Amino acid sequence: NRRKKKGDSILENPSIPNPFPELCCSPFASVLSASLLPKATSRKKQVIKVYSEDDTSRALEVPSDITARDVCQLLILKNHYVDDHSWTLFEQLTHTGLGRAIEDHELVMEVQSNWVMEEETKLYFRKNYAKYEFFKNPLSFFPDHMISFPSETNAALSHSGILQMFLSSSTYPEIHGYLHAKEQGKKSWKKLYFLLRRSGLYFSTKGTSKEPRHLQFFCEFSNRDMYMSLTGKKISGAPTNYGFCFKPNKSGGTRDLKQLCADDEQSRTCWMTAIRLLKYGMQLYQNYMQPYQGRSGCSPLNITPMRSISENSLVAMDFSGHRSRIIENPTEALSVAVEEGLAWRRRGCLRLNSHGSPIAMSNMGMSEENVFSLVFFSTAIHRSQSWFHHKISREEAQRLILQHGLVDGVFLVRDSQSNPKTFVLSLSHGLKIKHFQIVPLEDDGKLFYTLDDGHTRFTDLIQLVEFYQLNKGVLPCKLKHYCARIAL
Repeated sequence: NRRKKKGDSILENPSIPNPFPELCCSPFASVLSASLLPKATSRKKQVIKVYSEDDTSRALEVPSDITARDVCQLLILKNHYVDDHSWTLFEQLTHTGLGRAIEDHELVMEVQSNWVMEEETKLYFRKNYAKYEFFKNPLSFFPDHMISFPSETNAALSHSGILQMFLSSSTYPEIHGYLHAKEQGKKSWKKLYFLLRRSGLYFSTKGTSKEPRHLQFFCEFSNRDMYMSLTGKKISGAPTNYGFCFKPNKSGGTRDLKQLCADDEQSRTCWMTAIRLLKYGMQLYQNYMQPYQGRSGCSPLNITPMRSISENSLVAMDFSGHRSRIIENPTEALSVAVEEGLAWRRRGCLRLNSHGSPIAMSNMGMSEENVFSLVFFSTAIHRSQSWFHHKISREEAQRLILQHGLVDGVFLVRDSQSNPKTFVLSLSHGLKIKHFQIVPLEDDGKLFYTLDDGHTRFTDLIQLVEFYQLNKGVLPCKLKHYCARIAL
């Protein structure tokens, strides 16, 4: 008998009969063998597939105990993105139109192990600016008419007081209000008065009564994951577009969903935020605090994000002389930056005159071919910007902004569907998405763009966006975070 080499196994050596042939052909073989493996192999690597907004994908070989935050960090490093702590791994169920942001601490392999064969499920890598926004501004997430505090609590709670109460193990605010619930096994929906307490979610069988005899248990969350409806009323037949649901994380399909929908986005955001806090508690706060651990001046519930290393290393330089120099004076640096920007636009912003022909360039000695190249460059330069989305619909724009988080200032620019000569600025403000038309304006043979009927004019869309990133103007808020289709 030859000596058995290291690494040989029953499956690798066909000369040795397999005493358990059923394990080789059974669809549960991988599950059974994985469960019987010793703990020493728990860091065995596995392959996951992650998609981006442009539907490109990337396969990653990762440890079996990797978290969602670690996957994001890995993709940030591989693609050389800036880490602003808003990157998120997103789970999307295509057939049912549901999706959720996977919490930073969740194990990715554990999430995938809950997927069912019948449902096409994908992991997406994208930004989610609203992920921890409630830690920064909790008052806007919990309106007075939806939240009640224990009787011994002072009604006028401070900014951090609300959060501390949510994170406390002894006290928990009560969230209450009307929700539409889909009746089990039926297509009909019923409007009921719901209450969220530490023990779970209840509804009243008699109006708005909170008496124990009138409260009926709806569900708890320890063994369920919460998803947002991404398709509105199309698939579920819900009475509004603000749906969310609870799905068992170990088994079951659409028949086991507990489906709800709110009357508006503010109500849905309040319910979903409160349930996240109830389910994960201090773990969410630790996730939020993790990027700031070890930094001086970062006290609990009073966080000021630090500038990145790359941002701190930027300096203003003057290359006009024989030798380059660092510009120390901030006033001089600002004036140089403005002058550089104006010079760049003068070189690039060649416009059409009223007859549709290029402005005369005889003094510059440019050929006709170069003139038309500059015309095309100046009128289409915005297409290279990450915030510009060519020919997408109003509904798709709203979906993109919703996925990036309904935080004030999340925006994108797109072509107008109703008027091909104009553009539209889609902007999130006050948990609503608003659309503003950008109109082209011709004056003295030059083309401008405006949002306010010509009172403020811009030579191109880049200049317009840069202005409203610094100035509120006619908009309800400044442009802060742009929606981009990130490629992997």
